[in-house]
Amino acid sequence: MPGQDGWNERLSTIDSSLSAIRSADDAIATDRPESGPDSGGDRSATLGDRVYEQLLNAIITGDLPPGAKIGEVELSRRFGVSRGPLREAIRRLEERRLVVYTPHVGARVVELSSEVLLETFLVREAMEGMAARLAAQRMSDQEVGELADLLADHEQVLQGTDVYYQRDHDFDFHYRIVKGARNDLIEGILCGDLYQLLKLYRYQHRGSPGRANRALLEHKRVLGAIQDRDADLAEILMRRHITTARAILQGNLTSLSALADADD
Repeated sequence: MPGQDGWNERLSTIDSSLSAIRSADDAIATDRPESGPDSGGDRSATLGDRVYEQLLNAIITGDLPPGAKIGEVELSRRFGVSRGPLREAIRRLEERRLVVYTPHVGARVVELSSEVLLETFLVREAMEGMAARLAAQRMSDQEVGELADLLADHEQVLQGTDVYYQRDHDFDFHYRIVKGARNDLIEGILCGDLYQLLKLYRYQHRGSPGRANRALLEHKRVLGAIQDRDADLAEILMRRHITTARAILQGNLTSLSALADADD
């Protein structure tokens, strides 16, 4: 598992990676079969899968907050399972970088510094902007139509609430666009190492009242650019959307820091 320095090293390579993506922008995009969630496609969920989903949900929603110790005995009782399936779930979460293991200390929920978290959002801005550009060029008409249907579903869910919580993978607007970009490097970063980590902080720092509907409007604008096959505009609008999310996150982190200082 990389530590804080490891994250900084990964972030420092993004500019060169984006340059490589831009230079390959005209390469032929090959269709690949869609990969499903961690449950392994259509196969029935095992006990380990169910425990993994329960533990993942507890981390994403903050029930197990950043830095919290993963106590096997307590969680075994809580989920009503033996420690074998629980350890399998913890191992998978460690692979997703949501759990970190320290020898002689044990496992804890990942806790990134404010600096690294904000830098990670800069990576997200650059990568998702490029993904939106490529999606405008490469998504099929059917895929674009399905993306529009997804936002229509999101709009229905948002009626009467101010929480814009998107389920994993194909139910996630950002995930659909990354998959539609058909670029292995972008997909590997945003749908692999960073996906659940970013989802965690997207959920726990959702922003001010009214932000949910504003975010939906921003999604619709990105969709409109993709429908028009306007790659430049799609990239600009997606980057602007992520920049807004980063600003909200930065404000939340500043407020939390001020509260912590006041308590001291």
